[in-house]
Amino acid sequence: MLKPVIRRTVVALAAASVLTGCAQVIEGTGTTSDGVRPNVAPANLQIVGATDLDIDTLSRNALADLNTYWEDVFPEVYGSPFEPLAGGYFSVDPDNFNEENYPEDIGCFDGPEDVENNAFYCFPQPEGGDNIVYDRTLLEGLAAEYGRFIPALVMAHEFGHGIQGREAPDSRLSIVFETQADCFAGAWTGWVGDDQAEHFYIRPAELDDILRGYLLLRDAPGSGPMDDGAHGSYFDRVSAFQEGFDDGAAACKDNYDDNRLFTQQAFNDQTDFDSGGNASYTDTFTISEDTLEVFWENQFGAVFSADFEPPTLAGFEGERPECDGARQRRDVTFCEAENRVDYDNQNLMPAVHADIGDFAVSTLLAIQYAQAAREQLGLDYRGKAALRSSICLSGWYASQFFLGNIDVENIVISPGDVDESVQVLLEYGEQGSVLPDVGLSGFQLVDLFRQGFVRGPSACDVGV
Repeated sequence: MLKPVIRRTVVALAAASVLTGCAQVIEGTGTTSDGVRPNVAPANLQIVGATDLDIDTLSRNALADLNTYWEDVFPEVYGSPFEPLAGGYFSVDPDNFNEENYPEDIGCFDGPEDVENNAFYCFPQPEGGDNIVYDRTLLEGLAAEYGRFIPALVMAHEFGHGIQGREAPDSRLSIVFETQADCFAGAWTGWVGDDQAEHFYIRPAELDDILRGYLLLRDAPGSGPMDDGAHGSYFDRVSAFQEGFDDGAAACKDNYDDNRLFTQQAFNDQTDFDSGGNASYTDTFTISEDTLEVFWENQFGAVFSADFEPPTLAGFEGERPECDGARQRRDVTFCEAENRVDYDNQNLMPAVHADIGDFAVSTLLAIQYAQAAREQLGLDYRGKAALRSSICLSGWYASQFFLGNIDVENIVISPGDVDESVQVLLEYGEQGSVLPDVGLSGFQLVDLFRQGFVRGPSACDVGV
């Protein structure tokens, strides 16, 4: 926040530029569970250049399950039979490439250097059809670091480009193609999560790690959405994946064109660039308080025909303060009796600001303001349903901030701010000292925020 010639025949995996040298980037992070269904015979789908290594078996099984999914879903979504990729699939080790093991023409593949640290889909060629080519050493590294479901997710994204090779979105923008492929990957993952795939399965807890992985795949904050090769912000990519996961492939077909709202944006000016889009710790609370008050005062009048009484924002150090004679139970929370939002000014908020950024702090505060709003509307602000609503309402606040509909002088949202909302919900949302422990996963928390951002109050269970 602020105060005062391209090879279009290749649509590469977003990790292409980010995951080079990825062992240094993701060292020490958590890993997913296995993600592979046990005691199932491997598929017999042909991959040219494949070895007996586990990574090629994983890739083969993923491609087989993807073909099964799209053979069933494509006719429902697009009204015509699914035509398999005519050019086939190719496994490559760029450091140990023997051209004698491959046909002379592999579509848009010009040599092993093309696929190093990459996986890509070649749109249909004049001869040979379309295909998918992948660096199996890249996928081996991802499987070792993030679990054996991740190579399948890579294939799902590239296969999504294969769907575009049959029915392209109404756009020429890279960001539209890439996020739609994320959406298709989410739709397939939802099908896997429904226990319908032959070779893979995914448990709810593992979805959090998938969303964390997308942080590595986002474009750098400050990149422009119209840039050649743009893939989208963290929120753009996670939102697309969740849209497919929740609503299926039909939503991916209908919602992707040049009119889609993307949160990726260039930095506003040099000051914004130099600060990384972050206000100072002290200014963050001034900005949060000012924008949340204006937002809720406006919405109470326009949407709820009522007056909003802003809560007092109060930081504490050391012991948590009392509320109505009882000690507060969390490090950021709403006190109904005194219409006050308390926050830990010694440990929690400084850590959130330093580790993630200013809008992560704003998001935690926005959830508490939403609880205050629910209380003033005569709605319960405690319990699972109330928390779901409050997180959704914080997404609504973020969208109005992003769209410039909160009129506070010299305050605008910065690139990467909405990404910080996703990060803080994933990294802090399941901590009982931050949000009530009501059994919601990080994936569910982010999805609630997304619903509020995209749909507004109608998604948030406040009678609208």
